[in-house]
Amino acid sequence: MRFLKFIVAALLVAAMPLRAAETDYDKVEIKVAKVAGSVYLLQGTGGNMAASIGVDGIVLVDDEFAPLAPKIAAALKSLGITDKPVSYVINTHFHFDHAGGNLPLANAGSTIIAHDNVRARLASGSDMGTGGAVHLTMPAASPGALPIITFDHDVSVHLNGEDVRALHFPAGHTDGDSVIFFPKANVVHMGDDYVRYGFPFIDIEAGGSLQGMIKACEGVIEQVPADAKIIPGHGELSTIADLREYVQMLKDTRDVVARALKVGKTLQQMQKGQLLARWNERYSGSFISTDTYLETAVYSLQHHGHTAFIQHN
Repeated sequence: MRFLKFIVAALLVAAMPLRAAETDYDKVEIKVAKVAGSVYLLQGTGGNMAASIGVDGIVLVDDEFAPLAPKIAAALKSLGITDKPVSYVINTHFHFDHAGGNLPLANAGSTIIAHDNVRARLASGSDMGTGGAVHLTMPAASPGALPIITFDHDVSVHLNGEDVRALHFPAGHTDGDSVIFFPKANVVHMGDDYVRYGFPFIDIEAGGSLQGMIKACEGVIEQVPADAKIIPGHGELSTIADLREYVQMLKDTRDVVARALKVGKTLQQMQKGQLLARWNERYSGSFISTDTYLETAVYSLQHHGHTAFIQHN
């Protein structure tokens, strides 16, 4: 909930400096919990982080916000596993609540790794939004915050006996999403292709799409054992069953919207008729409302290469 309040405020002020939120960082606690093997879940006030920690060093997935870097380092050190700093940071995507800590970590010696599109969007700045109700312009990052190792399809970091693999899934939450696999520990970090705060934020303006998010989730389900532990981009540790429930919601809502588009209904007619009302109680949240998610789905199906799906649904 703290994250939802923060990002709603950030979206309202668009590209203005996030000074209002900075005063809250002193109150943020970094919670750490072991997931399996060498993998730990870290939660502060932004996106979930994961860390493989061992005698070889630390691989950190995502890094929240720059002011939290000392607290993240202290939380990792408090486990007593290693005194070594974070060796590698892997960004699941470019959004400020997941990659905002790149600069202080890079300055401390960490190597930042991400998909090619993450570096491009961080370097140039990027619009973010649903194509309608939610919009934010994210300014260019400092050169020191940019990933120095990038990849097109996948990359692996071999540390602590774990083969940490980042695999790109295109056009889901954004156009630069990576899902991070820890195969030995049987853990997966999904980034924001899977979240537990309700309807997802699909960043249409940064190349995301509903169908791409579905493909990413289904791709993970196909690749991991049934007992894998799933770290969502936001929210509590999950199971494959939780992920299946989420992707079924995405598919069911997509199908309902596609059928409405096929018979010529407008977005306004769908909203007025409460097309997605049966999902309200379970998924409508303070960040992405049912109407905003409906708008996102309509825009995605109309403008991101899914007209063939509409015609055949």
